[in-house]
Amino acid sequence: MTPDNTTTTARHADSRRPARRTVHFVADVSETPLQVTDRVKDEAAPLSLWGEAWKNLRKQPLFIISVFLILVVVAVSLFPGLFSPIDPTSEACQLANSDAGPAAGHPLGFTQLGCDVYARVIFGTRSSVTVGLLTTIGVLLIGGIMGAVAGYYGGWIDSVLARINDIFFALPLILGAIVLMQLPMFRANKTVWTLVLILIIFGWPQIARITRGAVVEVRNADFVTAARSLGVSKFGALMRHVLPNSLAPIIVVATISLGTFIVAESTLSFLGIGLPASVMSWGNDIDAAKASLRSNPMPLIYPAIALSITVLSFIMLGDALRDALDPKARKR
Repeated sequence: MTPDNTTTTARHADSRRPARRTVHFVADVSETPLQVTDRVKDEAAPLSLWGEAWKNLRKQPLFIISVFLILVVVAVSLFPGLFSPIDPTSEACQLANSDAGPAAGHPLGFTQLGCDVYARVIFGTRSSVTVGLLTTIGVLLIGGIMGAVAGYYGGWIDSVLARINDIFFALPLILGAIVLMQLPMFRANKTVWTLVLILIIFGWPQIARITRGAVVEVRNADFVTAARSLGVSKFGALMRHVLPNSLAPIIVVATISLGTFIVAESTLSFLGIGLPASVMSWGNDIDAAKASLRSNPMPLIYPAIALSITVLSFIMLGDALRDALDPKARKR
């Protein structure tokens, strides 16, 4: 076979092979217009920090459960008569029911003195929650003011307030409260207000430190500088711009601290140096029930469970708020 015949045969073989075709799929512009694909809802206002936080909190089971439990505790403390048909403040305890078990109308049994355990747990909620709430409010006022002034003005004011803060921060809350409650002026006047005052004295340094750090972080922001350049005074800029944008970590710490102060009240009452025995509280009930712990532990366990659930609710709420108000946590 000659070379020309070989070339001709190869060409015929190539012509018998199917031709390769590249198919391109292009969407019709009328079906997916660019303006629809890249459309942004510019008519909706951007959400603020609190708006974003609420949007995230609504989807968190931890937040929903904690808020529900806290609402129940608040309702019980405000309206205990709705939850218990027995008023232990007006009805005397019956010694015949001493350490008796559950009965009709008395689902949790009786204490050693014949008092209804369920009624005392319900009516004792008010004292414990009141001490925690009032202490938190006082701590926020004192610690917030001192931390905001120290963080915003700085200089010698910051140095003086920081040293005062360090002195009180070095004193343990429970130990300091025990020492002060032994003084004659406090020991003779054991009331809710006395206990609140002592807890405020030793509880404000943590809020002050958190507030100072948050204010220092915000005070040099562009919107604060713009407000100052427009003639707003230092105090006005602090109240209108710096503090509102520093509330997120303060609220988180205050929420967790509320549970801590409830525990502090119960601890001091359990030790016999908190609220007087005539005031119904979970700490006093736990203290009174320790004598019959081996024979009848239920009068101690039930107020302890109520205390644990309440404190756990505030801690869970604080954790949920921390995750929602922290932009870095939302990005993770």
